[in-house]
Amino acid sequence: MTGILFGLVPMIAWGSIGFVANKIGGDAKQQTLGMTLGAFVFALIVFLIRQPHLSWPIFLIGLVGGFIWAIGQSGQFHAMKYMGVSIAAPLSSGSQLVLGSLIGVFAFHEWTKSIQFTLGFIALIALVIGFYFSAKQDPENNMVTEERHYTKGLIALTYSTIGYVAYVILFNNLSDLWFHVKFDTLTIILPMSIGMMIGAYALAGFKVKIEKVVFKNLFVGLMWGVGNIFMLLTAATAGNAIAFSFSQLGVIISTLGGIFFLGEKKTSKEIRYITIGTLLFILGAILLTVVKAQA
Repeated sequence: MTGILFGLVPMIAWGSIGFVANKIGGDAKQQTLGMTLGAFVFALIVFLIRQPHLSWPIFLIGLVGGFIWAIGQSGQFHAMKYMGVSIAAPLSSGSQLVLGSLIGVFAFHEWTKSIQFTLGFIALIALVIGFYFSAKQDPENNMVTEERHYTKGLIALTYSTIGYVAYVILFNNLSDLWFHVKFDTLTIILPMSIGMMIGAYALAGFKVKIEKVVFKNLFVGLMWGVGNIFMLLTAATAGNAIAFSFSQLGVIISTLGGIFFLGEKKTSKEIRYITIGTLLFILGAILLTVVKAQA
């Protein structure tokens, strides 16, 4: 029971990042920089308390991983600006699951049993159909359509997904396979946060308006850090499968937050589309969790 309660924290914390950042305000560059500054503050506190041993290989992997993560987060914030949080959030999470799973299967042979392939491909099909419904628009919602830029949003989601998946692969696969380096999240979080800040600033062309809203977005970075801590606690008390599953369910929070807290206008048809898409996404995430548990 304790593990389940722990699992609710990253679900809520990470799921709230998109709509909280957009509620605070600022452009995507300011949001990304503010979030990374908050993540650095959190990581520095963790480092001072825990005082882990940081070797140069771990530091460099963390730095590179943080930079790549910033590409993913920047793209996600841009996509949310172009498409709205309630559409961009499920598309972003789902595309990461699909691409990450396919790379895991074909590049790293993570599925080896027939039950894994059966449930895994059912999960991917559910996610793809979920994409369709999550992004499906009602032609009658003319006002919202005029305010959105879906092509730009999809482009942003594309490089966001590549960035996020590359960062996960670097940490979970390549660091050990190529560089023979092992670490835990609390050890690498400080160099990663430094890479995140550098990435955020570089992606902005070294031109970000340092206004009050940037520092307000530090809170979003602290949310990210808290989610990381409780993700580890969930994995330790309830297992990696439960931790993974609950972290992915944060898309429910993102979708509802975009609609009810940011006031993103939806017709009754679009509400039904989003509901169907979200349910399919949840189904896909749960099935992938079962697949992971079979390993």
